[in-house]
Amino acid sequence: MRSVSVKTVFAGGAVIALALGVSAAALAQAGRNASSGVYTKAQADHGQEVFQEKCTRCHGASMEGLDVAPPLTGPRFMGNYVGQPVAALASRIRTSMPLDMPGSLGLKDSADLAAAILAANGYPAGDVEMPSSASALQTITIDAPK
Repeated sequence: MRSVSVKTVFAGGAVIALALGVSAAALAQAGRNASSGVYTKAQADHGQEVFQEKCTRCHGASMEGLDVAPPLTGPRFMGNYVGQPVAALASRIRTSMPLDMPGSLGLKDSADLAAAILAANGYPAGDVEMPSSASALQTITIDAPK
């Protein structure tokens, strides 16, 4: 029986991932929890800029929620999203926000907004930008922040 090195297996997996259109960043983050640092500070900063422009009138400047718009931080938010993939949050943002122009935010802005929301909830930044594809975000779970 021929032995196969870990390096060979990883290289083969990377080739398959690239052939399927999955980025190296998505491959590196597969099966991770949000508390392990799944976005970059620059990504969360960009998401915060988009939030200030598109979201504050309903969700408040500090993501505290206003009127009928729910808070994006704290126990209520955590109760809705802990155990869910980041894809659930990013998809909700992309398909239904902002309320007066649902579907107007692209994949990148939705992922960056999700990063800003994770940052506001105490999740740490990491070294790799969170991917924007739904399939890649499906592999990252929102766990309880540490």
